[in-house]
Amino acid sequence: MNKQDLNEWMMYHEIHKMKREGFSTRKIGQELVMNFRTVKKYLDMSEDDFFRHLESKGQRYKILVPYEEFTKEKLSLYPETKSAQMHDWLKENHVDFPKVCPKTVYNFVMYIRQKYNIPQQSIIREYFPVEEKPYGKQAQVDFGETSMRKRDGGRKKVYFFTMVLSRSRFKFVHFENQPFTTQLAIRAHEKAFECFGGIPQEIVYDQDKVFIHGENAGDYLLTKEFKNYTSIRGFQLYFCRKADPESKGKIENVVKYVKQNFLFNRSFVDIETLNDQADEWLMRTANTMPHNRTRKVPFYEWHTEKNHLNPFATLPVQDNPYKPYNVMKDNSIRFKGNIYTLPQGTYQGKSTSVLIRLQENILCIHNQQKELICSHELCLQKGMLISNTDHKRDKSKTIDELIQSISSCFEKQEKVKTYLENIRKEKPRYIRDQIAILDKVTKLHGIDIVYQGIEYCIEKNMFTVADLNSIIENIKSKNKKEDNLPKEAVKPLPECAENLKKASIEPSKSDIDEYQKIVLN
Repeated sequence: MNKQDLNEWMMYHEIHKMKREGFSTRKIGQELVMNFRTVKKYLDMSEDDFFRHLESKGQRYKILVPYEEFTKEKLSLYPETKSAQMHDWLKENHVDFPKVCPKTVYNFVMYIRQKYNIPQQSIIREYFPVEEKPYGKQAQVDFGETSMRKRDGGRKKVYFFTMVLSRSRFKFVHFENQPFTTQLAIRAHEKAFECFGGIPQEIVYDQDKVFIHGENAGDYLLTKEFKNYTSIRGFQLYFCRKADPESKGKIENVVKYVKQNFLFNRSFVDIETLNDQADEWLMRTANTMPHNRTRKVPFYEWHTEKNHLNPFATLPVQDNPYKPYNVMKDNSIRFKGNIYTLPQGTYQGKSTSVLIRLQENILCIHNQQKELICSHELCLQKGMLISNTDHKRDKSKTIDELIQSISSCFEKQEKVKTYLENIRKEKPRYIRDQIAILDKVTKLHGIDIVYQGIEYCIEKNMFTVADLNSIIENIKSKNKKEDNLPKEAVKPLPECAENLKKASIEPSKSDIDEYQKIVLN
């Protein structure tokens, strides 16, 4: 048995010994610098199984043995290096490095770590207790969402805004039916300041698109509405780095508290009731129970802090729910990552725009005169096409105009109008569709045969274009059969001078205008 196999046997027995002593699989892996999955695999093996395992893996690492010294040197310098990074370094520094799968490199790196006892070190972020902010100095803001059970058995998704005063830990929460927009967030700020009785000097935020729409060399670009609002209110803004929840841990805990205490197993009735219940919960529990960290009651601390807040006076927030959106040439608009269709004819050129208004979960679309064009249920997914088949209809003309337009194609217009009026009487909701189909049928089969079908339909009281189309098909089929019937051969006259003279006679033709004069007179 070679030295490597002996070490493996010792490792195998050490793993089983530690397991008998009560160590967990993951703890054994940490102590012996092994992957916990390998530890689990060894624990499941008998001694015979492990012996066969050693025999089968005898040649496993030979292909990467030439790179052992390089790998050892790198791991000694940088113990935190992951196998994926080592794989890249090997390819970068060795042109002849063989093409192997990442799992092979991972196993080889783990083998080197065990052989030379180089445990993987992770970079641990250092934390220190944060000094308490002065009274009135800071508040923190965050959003949350959850799915609540309804009394009828369904589910309802709700969204909430939270703000907490950093010193007193006095909390505020406000719920909405829909995702927060800038306008809704501004309203929530006003409600929070009214609840606090003042405005803090600074507010801490996530880099949320509700407040910012971009970043320029470290400068955050605020949305227009929020920028105007903060300039009026005068508080300072602090935006946390991305993926750094620790920098606003107070509000993160509030969001968790709302979900795990207030919302846990609560049934949804309506949004007004939910906000009333939240106000009662704040006064009953969230703001009147001693805080785990400070051991002080937020409500009593707030009585001190509110005297240090900047004065608050109700600000009439301009509620302009209409927001302009450009119309694309296919009669649609883009809204929050989705495409919503508009009625045919809405697009009138590059400058065409509509006004959008959100009403709970309904997206209302208006023209520039604020008249409702159409509405869609708001889609919370991304990349979806939300369409309405009714939008493909041409509604630029009235029904009377459409009837007059298609009737004018026929010689006897009144009979066609009579036919369409009967359809309108029987199917008023579908008359526009029926006219559109009649137009297609006329273009396909021709005016003459369509008119024959209309006459037959009127006679038989059949007033749908589907019936008309069937009649037309029958007429065409009958005409085709008649055209295919064999015709009797014309018997020639006996050849003589007189018969040849008669055969060459061409009959005279009358002018159609003469007949029209007779009919009119």
